[in-house]
Amino acid sequence: MALADNTGSTKPSEDFPFPEIIELNVGGQVYITRHPTLVSVPGSLLWEMFTQKNVRSLARDSKGRFFVDRDGFLFRYILDYMRDQQLVLPDHFPERSRLQREAEYFMLPELVKMLAPKLSKQNSLGDDPCQSDPEELSPNADATRNLTSASVALPSAVAGGPGGAVTASVGAAGTDVRRAGFITIGYRGSYTLGRDSQTDAKFRRVARIMVCGKTSLAKEVFGDTLNESRDPDRPPERYTSRYYLKFTFLEQAFDKLADAGFHMVACNSTGTCAFAHDQTDDRIWTSYTEYVFYRE
Repeated sequence: MALADNTGSTKPSEDFPFPEIIELNVGGQVYITRHPTLVSVPGSLLWEMFTQKNVRSLARDSKGRFFVDRDGFLFRYILDYMRDQQLVLPDHFPERSRLQREAEYFMLPELVKMLAPKLSKQNSLGDDPCQSDPEELSPNADATRNLTSASVALPSAVAGGPGGAVTASVGAAGTDVRRAGFITIGYRGSYTLGRDSQTDAKFRRVARIMVCGKTSLAKEVFGDTLNESRDPDRPPERYTSRYYLKFTFLEQAFDKLADAGFHMVACNSTGTCAFAHDQTDDRIWTSYTEYVFYRE
């Protein structure tokens, strides 16, 4: 007696042109998932793509995977949401606004609502750890402002003291008052690796070291080595992620942060791999790394 064919449901047909298991190339990142996952939210962009009968209209890469020209890193959260309609993000997730934009593109209105910034009754930003709150919302803002005012006012108040000795001592004490805060250092690197041995790896020089944090802290630590041309009019008490350093040595940046009293509290890195040429097996590894420093 012949055995029943149980694989028919996984093969494309005229009525069901998509296989059960689908490979996606999203911005260079490869994902493998089931067809029911991609069509789990009716009306979404993925639902429209993978319920049509004309498969040829969908873009594919050189290996036949369905191609979507969006952020490959953030798509993992889109796919997670498609599986069970729940949103789970890492603590202190820094790209919430970009993920919201991706949710809008993929036409997921419920996910857009989950990612929308929380507003308080005064129409100000809520206690969302993924948002860069204005300096006025910081619980230590008043204390910091008072310390700054005191360090400026006291020297002028005693300027008439005998010999100016008191003025000098107060001024010196004022410079020891250092604000707490975070500074993030980020850089992109790449190297080419042959198939046979890692000894053939060819490293490229770090092109640029990015600085993210409060403008006043960044200027205090890096001084003239901080390139402000991309964000020249940023107020001292606001945050920026557009500054970069005029040098390209990470050790030099670490030394400056250590001298200013900062210590590293976290770091993370992500990487991608691609073939350098179709005729060779050489691969190009590209990585992005961030180091988070904090001063109490």
